[in-house]
Order: sequence, then structure tokens, then C-alpha cells
Amino acid sequence: MCKKIFIPLLLSLLVVTACQQEPSAFEKFQQTQSLTQYDLLIKNGHVIDGTGKAAYSADVIVQADSIIFTGAVDTAGISFSEVIDASGKVVTPGFIDTHAHGDPLETPDFHNFLAMGATTISLGKDGSSPAQEDLSSWMQQVEDTVPGVNIAMFVGHGTLRMLSGIKYNPRPSQEQIVDMGEMLAKNLDAGCFGMTTGLEYIPGTYAPDYELEHLAKIVGEKGKFITSHVRNEDDEAIEASLRELLLQGRYCPVQASHIKVVYGQGEKRAEEILKVLADARSEGIDVTADVYPYTASYTTISIVFPEWALPPNNYEQVVKNKRAALAEFLRNKINQRNGPEATLIGTAPWAGKTLEQVASELNKPFEDVLIDDIKPGGASGAYFVMDDALQARFIADSIVMICSDGSPTSRHPRGHGTFAKIIEQYVMQDSLLSLEEAVWKMTSLPAKRMGLEDRGVIAAGKKADILIFDPEQVRATATYEAPFQLAEGFDYVIVNGQLSIREGRFSEGRNGEMLRKL
Repeated sequence: MCKKIFIPLLLSLLVVTACQQEPSAFEKFQQTQSLTQYDLLIKNGHVIDGTGKAAYSADVIVQADSIIFTGAVDTAGISFSEVIDASGKVVTPGFIDTHAHGDPLETPDFHNFLAMGATTISLGKDGSSPAQEDLSSWMQQVEDTVPGVNIAMFVGHGTLRMLSGIKYNPRPSQEQIVDMGEMLAKNLDAGCFGMTTGLEYIPGTYAPDYELEHLAKIVGEKGKFITSHVRNEDDEAIEASLRELLLQGRYCPVQASHIKVVYGQGEKRAEEILKVLADARSEGIDVTADVYPYTASYTTISIVFPEWALPPNNYEQVVKNKRAALAEFLRNKINQRNGPEATLIGTAPWAGKTLEQVASELNKPFEDVLIDDIKPGGASGAYFVMDDALQARFIADSIVMICSDGSPTSRHPRGHGTFAKIIEQYVMQDSLLSLEEAVWKMTSLPAKRMGLEDRGVIAAGKKADILIFDPEQVRATATYEAPFQLAEGFDYVIVNGQLSIREGRFSEGRNGEMLRKL
């Protein structure tokens, strides 16, 4: 008789328990909210969240400047100020450019970066930052201006040298280095993300190891990192240049800027360079790199001149006393760099012409054009000195993130096309990267490196820097001949919760912030 009573009772308890379903993630979210109206709903999108994991279907709710929910949203009983239907498109974090250029006080819109999906850029690169001992006032000016993108500032080592009075001195005193270190520490405390060096440029090229070591210790003590345009990127010198950076890596994390091998050829050569970094990482050195997806560099023409023709040396005296030696040096240097046809001038009055074309127009040897007409510092240019297969291997590597090294005004397509080109060529055409891998390299990987804990991932609690696009429609339209053409295909670009691009068109106003790492 007991069994006849117990068994039906047990079954009824099981049925009741089964009917008590666990509330959904959205129901749990609603229980924590008092609002019935939210700012923005992005629905029906395929979220690539930036972590590298596979895309998944989800809705995203944005309130003010932050993401507050991701998952399936039930709109019954709630409303939104704006709804974007992302059906057939991907939703990703905004891209983070780890190495960029530009002046936010002169060109604050930064449409070139927004159009290719970059919502955060890093400035103060290659050892050059605004020439102010205290960058906090400059950062406040930028904040008051309201830039179009978020800006992370770095302290330039070369600028510190000039401001401290060391300038071109190859053997600074300990007292001078201490003064420079105090200036560095002050700016790191003000919110700069680290220090940059440009050891191929003056005055950084004059820095001895003991100077760089002293500054690296300060950077490490402040919990920041160093990015470096290393001393020499030529094929025969790149390993030694990277090892110089790795010495600083004993004291703080380090990053090789726009990693390349000038004159190097092939994937095997890239593997040799990457092994130098991998071996260092196995020994506890925290080293990473970034790269741009073009095989021409872009920088000042002074890079082809010998050190003895650059400041603090008197150029006019060098020309007067050593013209033949200077002409021979320039002739050999340019020919080594694939000839005058491989140097594309980016500065008026020769902008858009190769050095070969300028020499033909002026009816003189190209080395004489450099000596008499252009001179050191008289122009910038693009230099076609890199190998596709070698650079592609860098792009694919797991410790290498993506940068543009571009600006709104430089005559190189990387400033307007980099992130679009990664998707168009290396994801959609060549399948070198999956879309998830590419997004990871352009979002959470740089965010983690820079210590941007609230950006780089689509997740509740993160800042709402968001892109919505069809990857098949993304195009990098900038070319070397027409470098200022904006990228296409990023339908919506959201910066700090506000639409900066809507349906492919720029919105009014600017929505970026001056970021500080305190």
C-alpha cells in the first residue's frame, strides 16, 4: 500500500521540479535593472567578441557609453531610443591602432581612422611626442577638443632628450639621465601608457645602452611598456637591433614597432626573426610586436642620409667639404633600397612622384637631387623595400598585432586602409587569418597589451566601441597614387556608445576620449 502512495507522489514532485525552469540570462539581467527604456539595441548580429572564439548570434544593449548586456533580448515591456538590425553582419569591438600618428589639435575628426574601423589610436610614437615637459596640459587640451577617436598617449624618448638638453650628446652624464628620467616618470604618472623610442632617428640614435636601461627601469616601475622603432631594420642588422630592445625588456614589457626586414626575403627569414622573440619570451622577456600590411615603409628622407650629414653636424659644411663622399653614399644607399624608382616622394612640390621621376624632370642624377633640392628633412617618402611573404608571416604570428603607422595627412595608403586591408586581403582573399583571428589581433590583443581593461571585447561592462559590417563589403580603397581615399564597408562605427558612422556616413560631432592609464 505504501508503494502505491509513494510512487505517484515522487512522480508528481519530479514534474513540478521540471516545470520550474531556470530564468534566462536576459530575465536575470532585467531583475537587476530599473529601466524600461535603453539607449541602443543591436539585434540579430553575429558577434565576434574579440577574444578569438567563434562568432555567435547575440543581441547587444548599449546604455550611455557602455555595453550592459549581450545575448538574446526579449523586447516585450522595454523600448530603445535606437534599434540597429545587424542581420547578415558581424558585430565586433572597435579596432585599436597600436602605432599611429597625427595631431588631435589640428585634425581632431580623424575620419581616416574611423572609416577603417579604428576607434582607439596610440600617439607619441617613434620617440616623438609633443614638446612639453608636462604632457598633462596637452592631454587636457585634447580632452577639451573632443577627438573623433579615443587616444592613448606615449612619451617620446627623442623628445625627452631634446627637452632635457641632452639633445645629440652620445654620452650624457648621470645627472642628465636622472633629469630625463624624472620628466619621464612625471608623464607616466599623468596617464601616458609608456615610452617610445625611435633609435633610427636623431636624436634617439645617439642613446647609449645605459641611458635606455635607466629609462626602462622607470617604465617598469610604473607598470607601463616601451614600444620601439628599433635602431636598424635592415636584413643584416635586425637581429642585433631587436636584441638591444630585449635588453630593455629585462626591466619592462617591450614591443617592436611596425616589425619589418628591409631587403629580407621569404617566410623562412621571418621565422628566423620570430625565433629571436620566441626565445626571449621563453626566458621571461615580455615582448610583442605590431605590423602594418604594406610592403613600403614611409618616413623622412633623412633616413637615407649618413649620420655624419645629420644634426648636430652642419649640413652645408658637409656638402662643401665632403660632397663626393656624400654623393657616393646616397647613390649606393638608394640603389641598395631597390633604386630611385622605389622611393616615392610624399611632400610638395614632388608629392606623388618617384625620386627617379624627379631626377628626370630636373635633368640631374638622383643623388644630386637629394643633396641640393630635397636635403635631409626636406621630404618624406614611401620606400618599397619589403617582401610580401616575409611580412605576411609576421601578420599571422600570434604575438604580432596590427598597427597602421599612418596619419590623416601622410601620403601612404596605410593611414586610410590598414584595418580594411587586413580583412579584405588577409581574411577574405588569402585566408591567412580567420575573421575571428583578425579581429582578435585588432581588438583584445592590443587592449591587453596596453592595459585597456574596459575596451577590446564585446561584453557587459566594457566600453561601447563597436563596429557593424559585412566583411565581404570591406574595401581598402587608398593607393600609393591616391593615398587619402577612405576605406569602405564599415556600416556602423560606435565610439563610447555614440554613432560616429551611421549607414556608412559620418555623423555630426566627435565622440572620442583622451585615455589615461593611471
